[in-house]
Amino acid sequence: MKIAIDGPAGAGKSTIARTLSRELGFIYIDTGAMYRALTLKALMNNISIEDSEALCELAQIIDIHFEYNFNEQKLICEAEDLTDLIRSPQVSAAVSTVASFPEIREIMVKRQQEMARNHSVVMDGRDIGECVLPDADYKFYLTASIEERSRRRLEELQSAGYKADMDATKKEILVRDMKDTQRQTGALKILDDSIVIDTSDLTATQVLGRILSIIRGE
Repeated sequence: MKIAIDGPAGAGKSTIARTLSRELGFIYIDTGAMYRALTLKALMNNISIEDSEALCELAQIIDIHFEYNFNEQKLICEAEDLTDLIRSPQVSAAVSTVASFPEIREIMVKRQQEMARNHSVVMDGRDIGECVLPDADYKFYLTASIEERSRRRLEELQSAGYKADMDATKKEILVRDMKDTQRQTGALKILDDSIVIDTSDLTATQVLGRILSIIRGE
């Protein structure tokens, strides 16, 4: 079975996808983390995030995969655990630009499809239902108000030890929304067969319950 979860930043995709995969015993694939890892490596190697050719060369040779350590998923890139580093504000500010290049998305989509070829998966991102898993059994679209998404992102940053404020966080998310919805390839959108869930006033447990009920036909 293939389950796609799309939606904007701060809607709760990763939290729900991770928990859902555990509940169902499926493999969880965080596609956003893959783009973040590429972005982080580009920044570390002084590659301009506007240089699509150099980014493509890096994307073609870089090793990105997921490992489980004590039931916690880790993103491993070039033998390094980058799970926490890819969530930095610097990466968040640059990742939408990196992910906007069609050539980059083509490389990443092929990798993601290969990961899902022989396994039951829960995959989250921006273009999963349309581009990565168009044949997904279920296509969920999680959203939330800009205020709630900003609050969640701010809480995440502060918990990780980063200095941030609400206004700057809200601005960052609005910029990401614009880039994600307007890019040429793999734009964020609600599809005709998307199951839309507004998570603004719901706990993660409530969202998970709704999704499980739909999948189980309850």
